[in-house]
Amino acid sequence: MKTFGIALKIFLVFTILTGILYPLLVTGIAQVVFQHQANGSLILKDNKIIGSELIGQQSDSTIYFTSRPSAIGNNPLPSGGSNLGLTSSKLKAMVVERKSKFITFNQLDKNVEVPSEMLFASASGLDPHISPEAAQLQINRIATARHFSNTQKERLKILVKKMSETPQLTCLGESRVNVLLLNVALDKLK
Repeated sequence: MKTFGIALKIFLVFTILTGILYPLLVTGIAQVVFQHQANGSLILKDNKIIGSELIGQQSDSTIYFTSRPSAIGNNPLPSGGSNLGLTSSKLKAMVVERKSKFITFNQLDKNVEVPSEMLFASASGLDPHISPEAAQLQINRIATARHFSNTQKERLKILVKKMSETPQLTCLGESRVNVLLLNVALDKLK
């Protein structure tokens, strides 16, 4: 009985410590130090939440940049990839279809090299970024759809460069552009 009492006390102490105090401490620190990130990195437009910097959104509109394909339709609940391997004939067919769709949608030459992130879904299905090269390939379509002048088209090119993020710590990953943030900035472009 003495052992049971000790075990119960330890259980209660660790329940309070790890189940209540530690989560409150971490949440408190996050709210003070990283408030934007701790609250989901939400993006507001006209005082309405339109998305998160961390979750990609699909757009098939000709007036906006499109993000990379998602195996789960950009739904954050069942986050995951397609699990199709490089030897999969289904994956090969999907890549060929995506390349054709990207080239047609953006009115590009059929021999243009399409960046890989526009052909393959991300592992999580939620990646909000594309390469600056993929964004550059979409500029003519957007400028045409929005009836931009040559000056506005040049500003759009500058905007893509300005919104491009360098690799983390200058060596981890590749340059990238957050599609939702770019589209929000695009709406403000005069």
